Amino acid sequence: MAALATGTKAPEFDLKTLDGKRFSFADELTHGPVVLAFFKVSCPTCQYALPFFERQYKAYGQKGVKLVGVSQNDAKDTAAFIKEFGVTFPVLLDDTHSYPVSNAYGLTNVPTIFCIAQDGEIEVSSVGWVKADFEEISRKMAEAGKIAPAALFKPGEDVRD
Repeated sequence: MAALATGTKAPEFDLKTLDGKRFSFADELTHGPVVLAFFKVSCPTCQYALPFFERQYKAYGQKGVKLVGVSQNDAKDTAAFIKEFGVTFPVLLDDTHSYPVSNAYGLTNVPTIFCIAQDGEIEVSSVGWVKADFEEISRKMAEAGKIAPAALFKPGEDVRD
């Protein structure tokens, strides 16, 4: 089963944040679009990609779009990962026994990123690290926040797919 496609309605869910608070996807959508970044701490591509999503969060995450990580690991391993890779955006914990949210979104690989409009429609569905998808999500975040697009890649930085 492939990840949910663009144009699909995103499944609603409730999960706990790393700090134990309840996160309701439906509630978050009432405030604006949501970007979900699914990851696993042992995934080298996730280790590469998540610092770029951190840049996105710092540029846009407080301006109309909620960027949220969804970890497929337990709280201890997830906490160590976010500290090591400098992640400050909110991180949710999918159940490591049954992965209900990962399965609802059709995950087969991580990272998998979904940019979800306020009406719940998936606007971008991206499996792995795809620079063009990252840039499209950035454009959508800037539009939703009604701000100019930020430069998320540093001069001279060699960012590959």
